[in-house]
Amino acid sequence: MIKEKVKNLPSTPGVYLMKDARGSIIYVGKAKNLKRRVQSYFQQSKAHPQKIIKLVSNIRDFDILLTDTEFEAFMLECKLIRDIKPLFNKMMKSPQSYSYIAINKDRQYPDIVITNHRDEQDGKLYFGPFPSKARVETAIIGIKEAFKILCSNPKRQDSLCFNHSIGLCIGMCGGGPALQKYHAIMEDIIALLNTENSLILDAMKKKMAEVSADFDFEAAARYRDRIDAIQFLLRKEKVIEFTEENKNIVVLENLSENTFKLFLIKRSEILFSKIVNYDSAEVNQLSSLITTTFNHTAFPSGSHIKRDEIDEAQIIYNYLKSSHCRYKTIPDKWITNHKDLSIENAVTKLIYKKQTIKK
Repeated sequence: MIKEKVKNLPSTPGVYLMKDARGSIIYVGKAKNLKRRVQSYFQQSKAHPQKIIKLVSNIRDFDILLTDTEFEAFMLECKLIRDIKPLFNKMMKSPQSYSYIAINKDRQYPDIVITNHRDEQDGKLYFGPFPSKARVETAIIGIKEAFKILCSNPKRQDSLCFNHSIGLCIGMCGGGPALQKYHAIMEDIIALLNTENSLILDAMKKKMAEVSADFDFEAAARYRDRIDAIQFLLRKEKVIEFTEENKNIVVLENLSENTFKLFLIKRSEILFSKIVNYDSAEVNQLSSLITTTFNHTAFPSGSHIKRDEIDEAQIIYNYLKSSHCRYKTIPDKWITNHKDLSIENAVTKLIYKKQTIKK
């Protein structure tokens, strides 16, 4: 019965919901090509990982939800997983607790701390949230080793630690000039986490090349892992910074030679979507729609991204940076000034900059 149902699936984007014998949804997935993706579960099962084999053994039926684009399938999958919390979606992923990096600059010895919560009132600098605590820990160790601030004296009672004797700590634990240098290093680390300074990454890459040339591949692997972890943090910070700017974003994706999908996006949400025909697209009507939609959607200025926003924010950021769409950011002043023709000009350029449809 299921295989017959799979044969009749469309080769279009969408979301599939796998069900067990009780009709409960046990797994939610997305696909650019629903037929090919769902078929893959029921073919060559011996080659699948054990978790997939177990999932397939529990599937008795499935439903599908069609979308016009793969981007919408990504967004819908994300929402459904959060709302339904299917058993096998949790099993397929390693347990992850969202983590923040916190730095208290007001302390005598400001340190880099990992925390699961963000307190807006404590005066600390926060970075994140990051979906992998393990990668955050690896990145912080790499940063501390690179700057030689891997102190082993947690109380810092003006006495030099053991790590200072083996070259892993500059000696800020002993106070004096080294402590002043430590404060300058913390400013460099903050600039790094703000994606404003990549010198530390360049130095680590150079060091990795040096130890590789000396055939110390174990050390080179450690550098590689820590570089990857730091780059992971910086990529996430770029997504967070972009999202927290609360931009008004107009997006177009070609569906065919004659039609495109219009998305109006703000922060981590799709506010509006519609299929539009190129030949019948009325620029003034679309401009009015854009103005009305963004006027009626407000996010608090300066509000920080929350944990339940980060997945959608990442999807939107990656989509905008891909070759699948073209977009324009609409400044707030264009929206508030109803006589401003800038929105109409921007929409006109977007519409008539038609991309070639990929077969």
